[in-house]
Amino acid sequence: MTNDLLGRHRAVLPDWLALYYEEPLEITHGEGRHVWDAQGNRYLDFFGGILTTMTAHALPEVTKAVSEQAGRIIHSSTLYLNRPMVELAERIAQLSGIPDARVFFTTSGTEANDTALLLATAYRRSNTILAMRNSYHGRSFSAVGITGNSGWSPTSLSPLQTLYVHGGVRTRGPFASLSDDAFIAACVDDLLDLLGHTRPPAALIAEPVQGVGGFTAPPDGLYAAFREVLRERGILWIADEVQTGWGRTGEHFWGWQAHGRNGPPDIMTFAKGIGNGMSIGGVVARSEIMNCLDSNSISTFGGTQITMAAGLANLNYLLEHDLQGNARRVGGLLIERLRAVAAHVPAVREVRGRGLMIGIEITKPGTDEADPRTAAAVLEAAREGGLLIGKGGGHDTSALRVAPPLSLNVAEAEEGAAILENALRSIP
Repeated sequence: MTNDLLGRHRAVLPDWLALYYEEPLEITHGEGRHVWDAQGNRYLDFFGGILTTMTAHALPEVTKAVSEQAGRIIHSSTLYLNRPMVELAERIAQLSGIPDARVFFTTSGTEANDTALLLATAYRRSNTILAMRNSYHGRSFSAVGITGNSGWSPTSLSPLQTLYVHGGVRTRGPFASLSDDAFIAACVDDLLDLLGHTRPPAALIAEPVQGVGGFTAPPDGLYAAFREVLRERGILWIADEVQTGWGRTGEHFWGWQAHGRNGPPDIMTFAKGIGNGMSIGGVVARSEIMNCLDSNSISTFGGTQITMAAGLANLNYLLEHDLQGNARRVGGLLIERLRAVAAHVPAVREVRGRGLMIGIEITKPGTDEADPRTAAAVLEAAREGGLLIGKGGGHDTSALRVAPPLSLNVAEAEEGAAILENALRSIP
């Protein structure tokens, strides 16, 4: 049955639509932190639909909210008042930390970043954007145009002029050998030098932790230091929280808060986990930025009632059960366990991350050279052991990504770590 489905997939879908595994997997259902395939095999899910299943599979509170809302009305567009949308916007505006915030809902993180770029360029009357090397911001024409990761940039054409800044990757590049303070100072000097050679940009867009880039991050405080430079010049700061938001990093509710010395970002984007699998994205911005557009606009599917009901139920569950605290506690145990394993595996260059957002970088032993074949082999071995993980990285996709639902318990963390240990030790 799976082979038949794979053949049908290949006959009607694009060749560039990636599938994991030599024998691709059809997931039929899930519960909690587990999913099952079409053959009845059970897996511990440490990737959650690319960080979208934030709380748990088939979370009763979310499925109940979706079912009840579907029985009333599913969709009406933004042309009509929408109570669930207003209620979720109120919660997110308050949680964002942005003063006098306005919220616009989209259907994905790509569309959210696209909207943020539209707002920033319209507000600043500039089409120049600063972005981070090794970054990823989505699949649309404008988002691809600012993505600093060649593996996810199919065209060099763009409606924007993009300038790339150092700092998103702590352990690679020309400043890797410096101390954290010196690293930040060197990146700020690089930014200042760059700004001296270009017309004023509209904004800097940055992921506090780079997701597709392999869960890499700068030292805490880098974006606060950048913020000082940007604010002096009126340049906006867009925090892309599509993967880092909602407490996943454990230490903070938003990734930007690790760099919050100089206040919140001007614009923040979100998506993925808030819907727990439902299609929700969005933008939060100060009112004068959000309201700067001088033409009509609506969103046909952004903020539709059924997704907003799911988002409200999911957010309530997240806060009431302190899943941020759980991510900090269980994630801390998991990362230390994985570091202990990696110390005996020469192919592991680094185990990094925070909370339940952990990257394991695979290289050829004794070098910094990426080893995507070995990373893919570990992915396969983990599946054979009953564990699903992801992969990414700006260096030939050689980083394994570990991002379970935030309700992961200690026993499941230990189980997943044991499977990963066996998979890593299987490396020839």
